[in-house]
Amino acid sequence: MSDWADWDHIVKIDPDKTLVDGETFEDVAATGTDAIEVGGTTGMTEEKMKRVVDACGKHDIPVYIEPSNPASVVHSDRHDGYLIPVVMNAGDVAWITGAHKEWIRMDDEIDWSRTFTEAYIVLNPEASVASYTQANCDLDADDVAAYAEAAEHLLGQEIVYVEYSGMLGDTDIVAAAADILDDATLFYGGGIHDYESARTMAQHADTIVVGDLVHDEGVDAVRETVKGAKDATAPTADR
Repeated sequence: MSDWADWDHIVKIDPDKTLVDGETFEDVAATGTDAIEVGGTTGMTEEKMKRVVDACGKHDIPVYIEPSNPASVVHSDRHDGYLIPVVMNAGDVAWITGAHKEWIRMDDEIDWSRTFTEAYIVLNPEASVASYTQANCDLDADDVAAYAEAAEHLLGQEIVYVEYSGMLGDTDIVAAAADILDDATLFYGGGIHDYESARTMAQHADTIVVGDLVHDEGVDAVRETVKGAKDATAPTADR
């Protein structure tokens, strides 16, 4: 069974951003989240990535790197593995195979036993990741479901990631992706900021991801989203 099969909640830490004053990575690890993912779209360097991975890896929680470019990859026993984005609706094919080829060409230390991919479907046209990958975000529920099905059954993806980065997404679209998947795990990220938004999205996605919240509001706010995600998956939850 994959590590993420039982995850309800992930905190994504951007190495190019700071934590709230007075808070530490130990505080983040203690929020009750199931895992920490380290990555961001812009400003990524190996030095920044290593600083966060070393700090988070000291604590008893799974830590995965999500590199946005080959230069930000860190090889370390401080983390559990690599989650590599493959952007299904990218207009620039570099984010489907090109950047991945360059990483392989440049890096002779890749540990394939710890390397996995995430099939991203990017849906907020205002987000940096949409601009960066030239993603076509003008998609309806049927389009997203088709991308999700292609990711699982044509490309063999174990993770499908519906990404609204910066805004709360359309629950009908997230539900359409969830309904079409057989075994792949559905991650959802974007706009989760409190208990209710976390619970709402966790009723459709297997795993919710919070990112900006930890940098902007801090660990108390993150802890509320953990509660929302866990309550949504409890046996009495209305799913």
